[in-house]
Amino acid sequence: MSDSPVGPYQELGRHPGIRRAVQEFYERIAADPSLVEYFADADMDRLRRHVVELLAAAVGGPGQYTGRTMAKAHQGLHITDEAFDRVLGHLNAALVDVGADDRTIREVLRALSGMRMDIVQE
Repeated sequence: MSDSPVGPYQELGRHPGIRRAVQEFYERIAADPSLVEYFADADMDRLRRHVVELLAAAVGGPGQYTGRTMAKAHQGLHITDEAFDRVLGHLNAALVDVGADDRTIREVLRALSGMRMDIVQE
């Protein structure tokens, strides 16, 4: 048995757990009238795959994110600070729902909060 600490990728259940969290996350976003407009024209299956890849890479999983840069992916969407914060709130709730511990949730939110400057455009 290893004495090495479990990292956030393992804590989230590796890719299967991350996929569950992303599914829960997008269900929450779809139910939020203030965010629906940002996703109206999105290919949600493709977006989910990219977010799983992004989240896995952000928490120390194998591989790396191969999608567009955050600035390019969000260009023209006019995302506000308020919308960004709501998205992080939904992600936080989704992570709680799938059983992530507080340390892991903080690490995930810290990693994604660092992308604010590339995503928020207003």
